[in-house]
Amino acid sequence: MRRKIPSTGAMCAFESAARHQSFTKAADELAVTQSAICRQIGTLEAFLGVKLFRRSRRGVALTEAGVAYSRKVAARLDDFERDTLELMAKGGQGATLELAVVPTFATKWLLPRLPMFHAHYPDITVNLTSQARPFLFEGTEFDAAIHAGPGIWPGTEGLRLMGESLIAVCSPALIAPRKTVGRTDWRRYPLLQQSTRPYAWREWFASRGMEVEGDMAGPRLELFSMLAEAARQGMGIALMPRFLVEDELDRGVLIQASAHELPSSRSYYLIFPEEKAEHAALGQFRDWIVAQAGANSAGSAV
Repeated sequence: MRRKIPSTGAMCAFESAARHQSFTKAADELAVTQSAICRQIGTLEAFLGVKLFRRSRRGVALTEAGVAYSRKVAARLDDFERDTLELMAKGGQGATLELAVVPTFATKWLLPRLPMFHAHYPDITVNLTSQARPFLFEGTEFDAAIHAGPGIWPGTEGLRLMGESLIAVCSPALIAPRKTVGRTDWRRYPLLQQSTRPYAWREWFASRGMEVEGDMAGPRLELFSMLAEAARQGMGIALMPRFLVEDELDRGVLIQASAHELPSSRSYYLIFPEEKAEHAALGQFRDWIVAQAGANSAGSAV
């Protein structure tokens, strides 16, 4: 059955014109004439039976339907371009894994270890995309995700990689001349909050048998990398998984504001759709990262 799909040329012309809100700029970008862009857009609108642009003396503007369609077309063309470049680069050989990853874990833990994976599996390319919150695999290009949470998601399979132990860290200058913060002194310092864990400080204090006024107040930052940098700059005290700030602690740019550690209720998981369970490249990556996580757990406090 013939597919109901417009020509690639028309889609590219529309995506460029929609992005620039200009037929002239689209023509310049695609190295064609403005009349060629007009013809392509006209052909696409006739094919769809929907107006995508409003024309006026001042130029063109997307209709409501055009705005919605342009977002979808841009995403599909990006996917098509990525797949094409991948095929060209690898000559049809090897495999590719698309991983969604929590950003700071990827930067501080996974990326330093990936060269070892590539040394063992040179024919497997691992692409990483930042994804801080849970999502549905359906409709995405992801083969798996590395996520921090209480467990795996419905409709997926997964493996626990490691737990985490939360510690309070700050710049040495923030609490100088003290080396740690006393039990009665916490309210004197700003508490840096992670937006995805709003009760983290309250739970940390409760585990010490403490209540601190304003434990949910302070700058809210989404990523642990932001919290670590804010703490390093003296903006406040951050609550961090130890293994994400070991380098900063070793270099002395961050110190523990308290010796107390709280084993978190969250763990890091490799999660994948049930239908990907037998994916060969994913299986090799799964075995490798489980071994790496085991070595990390054996050599750290997480």
